[in-house]
Amino acid sequence: MTSPTTTMAGGGHLDLPFFDDTHRELARELDAWCAASLAVDHADTDAACRALVRQLGAAGWLRYCVPQAHGGVLPALDSRALCLLRETLARHDGLADFAFAMQGLGSGAITLAGSDALRERYLPRVARGEAIAAFALSEPEAGSDVAAMQCRATRDGDHYVIDGSKTWISNGGIADFYCVFVRTGEAPGARGISAFVVDADTPGLSIAERIDVMAPHPLATLAFDGCRVPVANRLGEAGQGFKVAMMTLDIFRASVAAAALGFGRAALDEAVARATTRPMFGGVLADLQLTQAALGDMATAIDAAALLTYRAAWLRDVRGVRTTREAAMAKMVATENAQQVIDRAVQMFGGLGVKVGTRVESLYREIRSLRIYEGATEVQKLIIARETLAAHRASSSPSTQSS
Repeated sequence: MTSPTTTMAGGGHLDLPFFDDTHRELARELDAWCAASLAVDHADTDAACRALVRQLGAAGWLRYCVPQAHGGVLPALDSRALCLLRETLARHDGLADFAFAMQGLGSGAITLAGSDALRERYLPRVARGEAIAAFALSEPEAGSDVAAMQCRATRDGDHYVIDGSKTWISNGGIADFYCVFVRTGEAPGARGISAFVVDADTPGLSIAERIDVMAPHPLATLAFDGCRVPVANRLGEAGQGFKVAMMTLDIFRASVAAAALGFGRAALDEAVARATTRPMFGGVLADLQLTQAALGDMATAIDAAALLTYRAAWLRDVRGVRTTREAAMAKMVATENAQQVIDRAVQMFGGLGVKVGTRVESLYREIRSLRIYEGATEVQKLIIARETLAAHRASSSPSTQSS
């Protein structure tokens, strides 16, 4: 296997103007740490994830998932740092990236909308790797269409009573707490959803099913049956849950693109190493023009995705603007491009490319889910179109033209 610290695919992007020197140093430090210290047995996925959370917490990397006031490194969540961390981790180990990402996504709603008491109760433990977080939004009949959710919470004095189910919940079964989004009925559709922090040991919450997927990670269906949660555990105001969920996803969607970049870079590294050492027709595979054309396409696809990814992160961090459209573009292009890059790497390996246990085979399985979770590619296209049309209408309105 190639060394991510020495390959062209792994480091040239740090020279892009989107980054500060602190970001560049962060990426280099994590890359070195991964090469020296990241070693977890993946035979038991649950145990591996627990170990990775502890390891990432002890090393200080999870401190980038929470703000400085509650144990973090930076005053606020920094999209560029999150993206660089995820890209680097994914290039080394997909499950390590998953463990890191879920600490951020799973606690992000608390960072954005939690009371001071909730932030102090959960975020320092997340940063230290002492509490595993989860984000519970999807339902059997409400995945991309969040407004169709049926899981319901009814107010009962100082508590809410939650009934229903959530599915495809990452970290389901091993999380210490869940940020759960449920219908509370203040208004129809998305305006009648609220968010709550629910501890995993709360009576009435159970794991209905563990879900096995092609790139193993903890995943489950949650069942709520008369689950009583204090009003104080609500994140934001009643009926604001959909807004909280979208704000959370807007921050972390660009980091999904970054994880795809990490997988794509790892595949390109593997492909280059294979092409330059594999004997073929009196030379090596890389001598063939078809191979060179494939490598050219792969390198270009990765760089195009990187520019979109770090543009979205930079716009959020530096310009402080809403990046729904830009993050959707980054997520769509990076995941689709990485899938193509990895597929070509597998093809370049021939039979070895589909042998279980090779890096390109594991990358082939790992990339597939990124094109679905946190908004499938088709949903990203709808978001991009919606935002583009809205911008056009705003610029064409009489009030805008008169100003």
